Amino acid sequence: MNAPPSSPPSSSRNHHGPSEREVDAFCVQYAPRAPGHPAVRDVYRLLRDVPEEGLEPRLAWVERWVAWLREDIPAHALVDASEPEGPIADTRLALMVRVLEGEPAMRAAVTHLVAAVCEGSRGLKLFAQVGLPAGQGFLAEAGDRLARKVLPAAPEPGKLSELLLRVFPVPEDAVWLALLSPALVAKLAFLVGEPKPPDPMPGTRVRADMMDALMLLAVQTSALGTLEDMRDRSPETSFRASPFLRLRRVCDAVLARDAAPDTLRELTTTVDDCRQVVGSVSRHLEAAGVSVDLVYRLERIRRSLERMEAIARVLGAPRGEPRWREALGLLSDLLRRAHEDRSVGDLVRRNARMLARKIIERAGHSGEHYITTTRAEFHEMVHSAAGGGLVTAVAVAGKFLLATLALAPFFAWLAVGLNYAVAFILIQALGFTLATKQPSVTAATLAGAVSDGARGERLSSLIDIIPRITRSQLAAFAGNLGCVLPAAVALALAWQAAVGAPFLSPAKAQATVASLHPWKSGSLLFAALTGVLLWLSSVAGGWLENFVVYRRLPEALAHHRVLRRVLGVSGARRLADGLLHAASGLGTNVTLGFLLALMTVLGRFIGLPLDIRHVTFALGQLALAGGALGPQGVLQPDFLAALGGVAAIGTLNFAVSFSLALGVAVRARDIPFAEALPFLRAVALRFRADPRSFFLPPKPPAEVPAPVPVDVRP
Repeated sequence: MNAPPSSPPSSSRNHHGPSEREVDAFCVQYAPRAPGHPAVRDVYRLLRDVPEEGLEPRLAWVERWVAWLREDIPAHALVDASEPEGPIADTRLALMVRVLEGEPAMRAAVTHLVAAVCEGSRGLKLFAQVGLPAGQGFLAEAGDRLARKVLPAAPEPGKLSELLLRVFPVPEDAVWLALLSPALVAKLAFLVGEPKPPDPMPGTRVRADMMDALMLLAVQTSALGTLEDMRDRSPETSFRASPFLRLRRVCDAVLARDAAPDTLRELTTTVDDCRQVVGSVSRHLEAAGVSVDLVYRLERIRRSLERMEAIARVLGAPRGEPRWREALGLLSDLLRRAHEDRSVGDLVRRNARMLARKIIERAGHSGEHYITTTRAEFHEMVHSAAGGGLVTAVAVAGKFLLATLALAPFFAWLAVGLNYAVAFILIQALGFTLATKQPSVTAATLAGAVSDGARGERLSSLIDIIPRITRSQLAAFAGNLGCVLPAAVALALAWQAAVGAPFLSPAKAQATVASLHPWKSGSLLFAALTGVLLWLSSVAGGWLENFVVYRRLPEALAHHRVLRRVLGVSGARRLADGLLHAASGLGTNVTLGFLLALMTVLGRFIGLPLDIRHVTFALGQLALAGGALGPQGVLQPDFLAALGGVAAIGTLNFAVSFSLALGVAVRARDIPFAEALPFLRAVALRFRADPRSFFLPPKPPAEVPAPVPVDVRP
């Protein structure tokens, strides 16, 4: 590799391709064992076509170079058969390094191109914006991403951020970039990174951009970290002692002293302190409530702190391979984040996960009240569910009466929704239980038990809580269904005695029975749809409670001057406490009532036969129909099939709502699905060892007979 076979760079070579003799000579020199290898021929043509002028042609050449590196044909053992194997990209990178070491003219052309690209492009946006949310809130960021997807983006050839996504257009490129050999990249950078004057040094230009990015990130992060809702949720840190205020000063020192080691160490310490404040804010979200915008800002701060640390590691690393190892990690993360932040769906998923977790946790607190442990609690659940069945029977009768009124669809929906909602609120106010409300909230409690503690502790919690949930659910079903049936029959008999006619006409009774048939109607499909509505209502309840806490409505009511004047100080406080206690149930009950009423109206509007099948309401309807049909009618096959349909409806109501709630809770708490199989196996073993605990409460402890006194007198 003495004299280069190619001519020095000139403008004429871009117009006249190399001769076959020149190509062959080049291939023999750099690939004597495989002179016809396409990688060698392609790199020769690539290095001969280095553009001398214009930023756009130079960026296009960089694209071609990366595409050549990304090809799947390895350039292995072209000179030495004993050369160790390596990744395809590294073999091609090694070939490029070998060629540039032996071809001074080509090396000079590439060096001039690298210097011109770095001088003509700015990296501030690349290091301080790419991969970081751009707006100040969730809605602004979502709108910006949506606009970028729909509208064409204007080219920005003067920014290195344009080059990153241009040469690495797919998300998988981030992994490829991270796996490149830092040693080979360092060799390549040494060859082409030190141009002769008057060309500027590329490293100096990029280093200055990284320092500017560090300062910009510090300013933005300091502003976000000192906002009011952040301060309110980190009460243990005073404003003057906030590390976010110190962050700006530390970055000023890094800039003034050209990233001296002691300033970088102080920056790392300050970033850690800022991260502790973010953790404190996250811990206070449960007590103070959470909003989408707050979750968004927390994510923005976290990622900005991570970016500052990554930049500091690059600035502080020694030149050569150590620095390029850090730089490749930074570039890979930049690329991965850049592709993620083009997606509206990713933004929604990331922000919704934490919000969902807080809502699910609030539902989980409610779920603890629906899980029994002792025998007394089990019987109390049956009794409270019986009260729920009694109220439901009245609501079923009310729905039939409202159906006889000639109301417009909107007013029909409003009337039926109010009928349901008032019944559900009455059940809550009286301390009664509705069985189908349990699955969504108990699933959240179950997910909390699974996510807390080490794996062994989680397994023990699961084995303990699953039997309690199943027998509590069965107790609620027994109470609801055991009371709604006689209550509905009693209402039908009372109506007939008072009016002299059955509550339902024979035709209406037959239609009701037919609507509950398990396979001759859409009853099972409607039961699954009702399960979805039951789950949605629990989410709405969690959201309302979170809203009440986040807006501090209880505190506002407790200190409201008008309320204090009317109710007194203690009365206003009781009202505030009552709102906080009842918010979740109120949101759940009202939402469920109007969702159940909406389906029929919505079906008419879109032309689909939509309806709902709620197990307690279904049994109440069937009982009223049986009262109209008489003893002979309830023994007919269709009526008995409808009775089986009610059982299937209850199963689907429970299964769908519980599965949806558990799935969302598991995802919100980041529980790995790989743990599902061991958990299921443990529950199966528990069921085989003690099936009774899944259906009935524990037996009362055996009473130890008192010792019989013995007369020991002589």
